[in-house]
Amino acid sequence: MSSTELGRVSVLRDVDADRMTPSDAASILNLSERQVFRLLQLFRKQGAPGLVSRRRGKPSNRRYPETIRLKALSIIRERYADFGPTLAAEKLAAHHELSLSRETLRHWMMSDGLWADRKQRLRKVHQPRNRRESLGELVQIDGSKHWWFEDRGPECTLLVYIDDATSRLMYLRFVPSESTFDYFRATQEYIKSYGKPVAFYSDKHGVFRVNASGAVGGDGLRAPLDYEAPITPNK
Repeated sequence: MSSTELGRVSVLRDVDADRMTPSDAASILNLSERQVFRLLQLFRKQGAPGLVSRRRGKPSNRRYPETIRLKALSIIRERYADFGPTLAAEKLAAHHELSLSRETLRHWMMSDGLWADRKQRLRKVHQPRNRRESLGELVQIDGSKHWWFEDRGPECTLLVYIDDATSRLMYLRFVPSESTFDYFRATQEYIKSYGKPVAFYSDKHGVFRVNASGAVGGDGLRAPLDYEAPITPNK
């Protein structure tokens, strides 16, 4: 029930118990006394559910026929796909004898995927992250699949370890494909050469996730490399 209908229940209950006159109820509900008596009869016969609007959940009697909606969207899709609702409504009225309100057309276009509202069109702003101050604080890891050797060898992936503070390429390794175990082996070689960094960082990638229900830990993580994972540095 809506808040208006709930308010009516409370007032009609008082009228039915003779705690309030129909005249006072009409003033409170902003209705005529005749309407109050009609609602009171429904309340006495059916209780609170009798006050729920019979039109709820049903199409509006004022809505346009479906043929009009389909015709308008077909014309927009064919001729005015890059137009906004306001300009599209003007074109439909001027050239196609379809007089529609801008808001009606906006809802139709949004439901049909021809228009996005302002919130959907706004790009997300990502807060820039400052670089780390010292070498070894954060090492970014990534893989790039490419024909690195052109026609002189098969397509392969280059694993890259980049120091965040200096942008220095710390370690590179060619592997057949970007896999979890290739990252493990590359990370082992990196640690042997440079020691343990404070943290590794990688984009969330499928090679670090178990895409199956009931994965260990419940979050699907296979290895602690798809987020900044603190590692105790060498002493």
